Amino acid sequence: MLSKAEEELMNYLWEQKKAFLKDLIEAYPEPKPAVTTVSTLLKRMQDKRFVDYKTEGKARLYFPLVSKESYFGQHLQGLIKNFFNDSPAQFASFFAKQTPLTEAQLEELKSLIDDQLNQKK
Repeated sequence: MLSKAEEELMNYLWEQKKAFLKDLIEAYPEPKPAVTTVSTLLKRMQDKRFVDYKTEGKARLYFPLVSKESYFGQHLQGLIKNFFNDSPAQFASFFAKQTPLTEAQLEELKSLIDDQLNQKK
């Protein structure tokens, strides 16, 4: 898993799809982090196999090795396992009860579940 700082940087990389170090730093709000800070984060993320790079001239063009959907899917599975006894139903129940959802949002969730049920048939 990624640290909070690594997740923030990864979000910028997912948005840009490919980026040089200067582009990633530019994506941050003020005050911008130091070049060494972002470089260190990228190195750690590369060691964890979340990003890689291609050398273009003297610069490195970074790109994600993991999609945002895949990362957050794994993260969500971990939350369900660790906090909801590995029960997606307990998670769904908690989410539905603890999140202020409108009737339209609940109907949308119901429709998504119905679609998944129909695909399983």
